[in-house]
Amino acid sequence: MIVPSERLRKLPPYLFAEIDRLRKKLVSEGHDVISLGVGDPDQPTPEHIIAACQQALREPRYHRYPLGHGNPTFRRAIADYYDRYDGVRLDPEEEICVLIGSKEGIAHLPLALLNPGDISLVPEPGYPVYHIGTMLAGGTSHFLPLTEKNRFLPDFSCIPTEVLSRAKLLWLNYPNNPTAVFAPSEYLQEAIAFCRKHNIVLAYDAAYREIYYDRRPVSFLSLPGAREVGVEFHSLSKTYNMTGWRVGWVCGNRHIVKALASLKENIDSGTFEALQVAGTVALTGSQDCLERLRQIYRQRRDLFAGCLKTIGWSAELPRGTFYYWVKTPSGDAVGTVKELLEKAHVVATPGTGFGPSGEGFVRFSLTVPEERLRLAIKRMEALWKKK
Repeated sequence: MIVPSERLRKLPPYLFAEIDRLRKKLVSEGHDVISLGVGDPDQPTPEHIIAACQQALREPRYHRYPLGHGNPTFRRAIADYYDRYDGVRLDPEEEICVLIGSKEGIAHLPLALLNPGDISLVPEPGYPVYHIGTMLAGGTSHFLPLTEKNRFLPDFSCIPTEVLSRAKLLWLNYPNNPTAVFAPSEYLQEAIAFCRKHNIVLAYDAAYREIYYDRRPVSFLSLPGAREVGVEFHSLSKTYNMTGWRVGWVCGNRHIVKALASLKENIDSGTFEALQVAGTVALTGSQDCLERLRQIYRQRRDLFAGCLKTIGWSAELPRGTFYYWVKTPSGDAVGTVKELLEKAHVVATPGTGFGPSGEGFVRFSLTVPEERLRLAIKRMEALWKKK
């Protein structure tokens, strides 16, 4: 009998197993199920990026091991992106490392920085990989609740002294998944000062930074002292509808970047260079596609806002991301999601799937074509009119 390792046995169970079972059952019975659960863009990758990749695929020089921190031209494009939009000057040689999607780097950073028993400060509800990467590295997660009371921003004053003495890593993610909240620059400056005081690395997940509807969210790396304590993870996935391409990067503090790059040299052989060529074109070419994408999500957001008002659910209008974080009338996240699935054939994600502080909330992802979203709205409104 083959027994998995202890670390695999410690992985949390798949919290959505019952919901997924119900979804599959309904589909097998011939029902049309609309998924507003997964945050995977439905729009295609822009054509000029695809064309750049097609051309690069024909270049034999890109068929070899990529190795190293990434293609120099792509790293320069990343540096220029930060300089152009945020006035942040990055050294492409030492302060940027290309990743196989930001998730890969996020999962591996604890392996590069933590020793067994060290603590990661992990916001919840939040992206599960922060905790899973910590656990697989032999570290311990200390969870920081994100609640309405604290405006979905971790309260550092509530962290016990004995936890701070072992804490080595703090995770922050804004614009936030799942709450869609933005972090004010004053709060991020407080986080930088907190990490400097306690000698903690700040890992900032900016995957949704370009999905905004009014004002562009503040750049973590543009704030004073940010590079002294931390790094930022970013990706082409949400920005250019490239989730399946797996192209991202980490940038900022050179020592942290070097530590992660050194780990990666022993684990993988880098990101396929034809994809990095496409990434260069994405960052340096016309950004009209991005504004069109924001307009699509803005229209969907406003459509869904009307639905929520009609059925009497409470939610703030998101300033960015393509998520809606909605308080359920019953206060039962899983029960609400099951009812939506069984009676309206609409999939949503229970807030408890992102952590216990997500109880009473449901996350909707607006990553379906507008006609499907309108149909989901129609079903939800019909269901709640019966109540």
